[in-house]
Amino acid sequence: MTRQAEQDKTLERRDREPGVNLLLYYLFKWSIITPTFRTYFRGRIQGIENVPQHGPLVVVSNHASYFDPPLLSCAIQRPVAYMAKEELFRVPVLKQAITLYGAYPVKRFAADRAAIRAALNALQQGWAVGLFLEGTRTPDGRIHDPKLGAAAIAAKAQVPLLPVCLWGTEKSSSVLPYPNPSPSPFASAK
Repeated sequence: MTRQAEQDKTLERRDREPGVNLLLYYLFKWSIITPTFRTYFRGRIQGIENVPQHGPLVVVSNHASYFDPPLLSCAIQRPVAYMAKEELFRVPVLKQAITLYGAYPVKRFAADRAAIRAALNALQQGWAVGLFLEGTRTPDGRIHDPKLGAAAIAAKAQVPLLPVCLWGTEKSSSVLPYPNPSPSPFASAK
Protein backbone atom coordinates (compact mmCIF):
# COMPACT_ATOMS: atom_id res chain seq x y z
CA MET A 1 0.00 0.00 0.00
CA THR A 2 1.38 3.39 -0.94
CA ARG A 3 1.82 6.16 1.60
CA GLN A 4 -0.97 8.21 -0.03
CA ALA A 5 -3.37 5.26 0.15
CA GLU A 6 -2.55 4.83 3.86
CA GLN A 7 -3.22 8.52 4.50
CA ASP A 8 -6.52 8.34 2.59
CA LYS A 9 -7.55 5.30 4.64
CA THR A 10 -6.82 7.09 7.95
CA LEU A 11 -8.77 10.14 6.79
CA GLU A 12 -11.75 8.00 5.81
CA ARG A 13 -14.74 8.64 8.05
CA ARG A 14 -16.71 5.97 9.80
CA ASP A 15 -20.46 6.03 9.52
CA ARG A 16 -21.12 4.91 13.13
CA GLU A 17 -19.50 4.92 16.53
CA PRO A 18 -17.37 1.92 17.62
CA GLY A 19 -19.47 -1.18 18.38
CA VAL A 20 -18.61 -1.45 22.08
CA ASN A 21 -19.71 2.13 22.63
CA LEU A 22 -22.98 1.49 20.80
CA LEU A 23 -23.67 -1.57 22.92
CA LEU A 24 -23.02 0.31 26.19
CA TYR A 25 -25.04 3.30 24.98
CA TYR A 26 -28.13 1.21 24.16
CA LEU A 27 -27.85 -0.82 27.37
CA PHE A 28 -27.69 2.36 29.51
CA LYS A 29 -30.29 4.17 27.41
CA TRP A 30 -32.99 1.52 27.49
CA SER A 31 -32.42 0.38 31.08
CA ILE A 32 -32.04 3.76 32.82
CA ILE A 33 -32.19 6.93 30.72
CA THR A 34 -35.31 6.38 28.59
CA PRO A 35 -37.50 5.17 31.48
CA THR A 36 -36.28 8.09 33.61
CA PHE A 37 -36.84 10.60 30.80
CA ARG A 38 -40.31 9.30 29.94
CA THR A 39 -41.75 8.46 33.38
CA TYR A 40 -39.88 10.44 36.03
CA PHE A 41 -39.34 13.66 34.06
CA ARG A 42 -42.28 13.14 31.67
CA GLY A 43 -40.06 14.34 28.82
CA ARG A 44 -41.15 15.02 25.25
CA ILE A 45 -39.19 15.28 22.02
CA GLN A 46 -39.98 17.44 19.02
CA GLY A 47 -38.16 17.47 15.68
CA ILE A 48 -36.51 14.03 15.84
CA GLU A 49 -37.00 13.77 12.08
CA ASN A 50 -34.33 16.50 11.72
CA VAL A 51 -31.60 14.39 13.38
CA PRO A 52 -29.26 12.42 11.11
CA GLN A 53 -29.00 8.91 12.59
CA HIS A 54 -25.70 8.04 10.88
CA GLY A 55 -22.45 9.81 10.24
CA PRO A 56 -20.56 12.47 12.16
CA LEU A 57 -22.52 15.39 13.56
CA VAL A 58 -21.93 18.34 15.93
CA VAL A 59 -24.83 18.79 18.36
CA VAL A 60 -25.06 22.13 20.19
CA SER A 61 -27.39 22.89 23.05
CA ASN A 62 -28.10 24.97 26.10
CA HIS A 63 -27.08 23.44 29.46
CA ALA A 64 -28.88 23.88 32.78
CA SER A 65 -28.72 20.49 34.53
CA TYR A 66 -26.38 17.62 35.34
CA PHE A 67 -28.91 15.45 33.51
CA ASP A 68 -28.57 17.29 30.17
CA PRO A 69 -25.91 15.03 28.56
CA PRO A 70 -27.81 11.73 28.94
CA LEU A 71 -31.18 13.38 28.27
CA LEU A 72 -29.83 14.99 25.10
CA SER A 73 -28.41 11.66 23.88
CA CYS A 74 -31.78 10.05 24.61
CA ALA A 75 -33.63 12.83 22.79
CA ILE A 76 -31.59 12.63 19.57
CA GLN A 77 -31.62 8.82 19.74
CA ARG A 78 -27.93 8.19 19.19
CA PRO A 79 -24.71 8.19 21.22
CA VAL A 80 -23.07 11.58 21.74
CA ALA A 81 -19.42 12.13 22.70
CA TYR A 82 -19.34 15.13 25.02
CA MET A 83 -16.61 17.59 25.80
CA ALA A 84 -16.60 17.34 29.63
CA LYS A 85 -14.77 19.48 32.16
CA GLU A 86 -11.42 17.95 33.05
CA GLU A 87 -12.32 17.82 36.76
CA LEU A 88 -14.72 14.94 36.03
CA PHE A 89 -11.79 12.84 34.79
CA ARG A 90 -10.14 13.05 38.22
CA VAL A 91 -12.91 10.91 39.79
CA PRO A 92 -11.68 7.31 39.22
CA VAL A 93 -14.92 5.37 38.54
CA LEU A 94 -16.59 8.30 36.77
CA LYS A 95 -13.55 8.73 34.50
CA GLN A 96 -13.81 5.16 33.17
CA ALA A 97 -17.58 5.38 32.74
CA ILE A 98 -17.68 8.64 30.83
CA THR A 99 -14.69 7.65 28.71
CA LEU A 100 -16.54 4.48 27.63
CA TYR A 101 -19.43 6.70 26.59
CA GLY A 102 -17.13 8.81 24.41
CA ALA A 103 -16.49 11.81 26.68
CA TYR A 104 -13.17 13.62 26.47
CA PRO A 105 -11.69 16.29 28.78
CA VAL A 106 -11.59 20.02 28.17
CA LYS A 107 -9.85 22.75 30.11
CA ARG A 108 -12.65 25.21 30.70
CA PHE A 109 -12.30 28.93 30.08
CA ALA A 110 -9.27 28.37 27.81
CA ALA A 111 -8.64 27.55 24.17
CA ASP A 112 -7.93 23.85 24.64
CA ARG A 113 -6.36 22.50 21.45
CA ALA A 114 -6.27 18.94 22.81
CA ALA A 115 -10.05 19.01 23.31
CA ILE A 116 -10.54 20.34 19.77
CA ARG A 117 -8.36 17.52 18.42
CA ALA A 118 -10.36 15.00 20.49
CA ALA A 119 -13.62 16.38 19.05
CA LEU A 120 -12.29 16.12 15.51
CA ASN A 121 -11.08 12.57 16.21
CA ALA A 122 -14.50 11.57 17.57
CA LEU A 123 -16.14 13.00 14.44
CA GLN A 124 -13.66 11.02 12.33
CA GLN A 125 -14.82 7.86 14.15
CA GLY A 126 -18.46 8.58 13.24
CA TRP A 127 -19.63 10.02 16.59
CA ALA A 128 -22.10 12.78 17.16
CA VAL A 129 -20.12 15.31 19.21
CA GLY A 130 -22.03 17.28 21.84
CA LEU A 131 -21.04 20.79 22.87
CA PHE A 132 -22.86 23.07 25.27
CA LEU A 133 -22.61 26.56 23.83
CA GLU A 134 -21.61 28.36 27.03
CA GLY A 135 -19.26 25.60 28.16
CA THR A 136 -21.02 25.38 31.54
CA ARG A 137 -24.46 25.17 33.09
CA THR A 138 -26.62 28.27 33.38
CA PRO A 139 -29.23 28.63 36.14
CA ASP A 140 -32.06 29.57 33.78
CA GLY A 141 -31.17 27.28 30.84
CA ARG A 142 -30.71 30.22 28.46
CA ILE A 143 -27.66 30.90 26.35
CA HIS A 144 -26.18 34.23 27.40
CA ASP A 145 -22.61 34.11 26.10
CA PRO A 146 -22.20 31.44 23.39
CA LYS A 147 -18.70 30.31 22.48
CA LEU A 148 -17.69 29.87 18.84
CA GLY A 149 -15.86 26.55 19.20
CA ALA A 150 -18.74 24.36 18.04
CA ALA A 151 -19.11 26.21 14.74
CA ALA A 152 -15.35 26.13 14.20
CA ILE A 153 -15.21 22.37 14.86
CA ALA A 154 -18.15 21.66 12.52
CA ALA A 155 -16.61 23.82 9.80
CA LYS A 156 -13.16 22.25 10.14
CA ALA A 157 -14.60 18.70 10.06
CA GLN A 158 -17.13 19.65 7.35
CA VAL A 159 -20.01 17.99 9.22
CA PRO A 160 -23.56 19.17 9.93
CA LEU A 161 -24.27 21.26 13.03
CA LEU A 162 -27.55 20.43 14.81
CA PRO A 163 -28.97 23.00 17.25
CA VAL A 164 -31.03 21.48 20.07
CA CYS A 165 -32.95 23.31 22.78
CA LEU A 166 -33.56 21.63 26.14
CA TRP A 167 -36.56 23.16 27.93
CA GLY A 168 -37.38 22.60 31.58
CA THR A 169 -34.19 20.83 32.63
CA GLU A 170 -33.22 23.82 34.80
CA LYS A 171 -36.00 22.68 37.14
CA SER A 172 -34.09 19.44 37.73
CA SER A 173 -30.63 20.88 38.38
CA SER A 174 -30.11 19.32 41.81
CA VAL A 175 -28.32 16.00 42.09
CA LEU A 176 -31.51 14.20 43.24
CA PRO A 177 -34.38 16.11 41.67
CA TYR A 178 -38.02 15.70 42.51
CA PRO A 179 -40.37 15.01 39.62
CA ASN A 180 -41.76 18.23 38.26
CA PRO A 181 -45.10 17.91 36.45
CA SER A 182 -44.79 21.26 34.65
CA PRO A 183 -42.96 22.17 32.61
CA SER A 184 -41.63 18.77 31.65
CA PRO A 185 -38.18 18.51 30.06
CA PHE A 186 -38.52 18.99 26.36
CA ALA A 187 -35.98 18.63 23.58
CA SER A 188 -36.37 20.30 20.23
CA ALA A 189 -34.04 19.76 17.26
CA LYS A 190 -34.23 22.23 14.38
